[in-house]
Amino acid sequence: MGKAGCVIIGIIVAVLALGALWGVGQYNGLVGSQQEVDTQWAQVQNAYQRRADLIPNLVATVKGSAQFEQDTLTKVIEARSRVGQISAQATNEILNDPAKFQQFQQAQDGLSSALSRLMVVVEQYPQLRSTEAFTNLMASLEGSENRIAVERNRFNEVARGYNTRIKQFPASLFISILGWNFPPKPYFAATAGAETAPKVDFGK
Repeated sequence: MGKAGCVIIGIIVAVLALGALWGVGQYNGLVGSQQEVDTQWAQVQNAYQRRADLIPNLVATVKGSAQFEQDTLTKVIEARSRVGQISAQATNEILNDPAKFQQFQQAQDGLSSALSRLMVVVEQYPQLRSTEAFTNLMASLEGSENRIAVERNRFNEVARGYNTRIKQFPASLFISILGWNFPPKPYFAATAGAETAPKVDFGK
């Protein structure tokens, strides 16, 4: 093999090596982006779980009030049960399946609606609203609702960055050619009242 042939082979090897390094860099970057999504998703789940953990005490406190609307309490309990059933699924299963993600959001939003209805009914029970146990629970619940809204917004931001990256060149080229498993992530949709903390006017 002549000198020219060796030079050509050397150039080809160098190009292939650089291409491989480029591909590794792209893959590692995508893995990092995906991990950011998973981490933020865990924060969302923690915020929702914090709210769910408050509900048994809330129900017990409200149930102690005479003649309180049992139907309202039942709807809260049932909504929390649906949330528990959906949340029991694996994280990746929900994140990688838009239909399951929608079911997750619908269940959580259903619980938000049930809690909001509970707060409206509670307005009719000033004695209950004046108890320390109830006011403490309401403060914790409102804090949880606010945290849920924050974490959902952060998740959407991180997921948007990830989704943009997998569609941009050269990441999209590597994903298409090499079959890398980086599926797009769904977003939380804005739902009327779903991200608003229940309001209770303790001044009445």
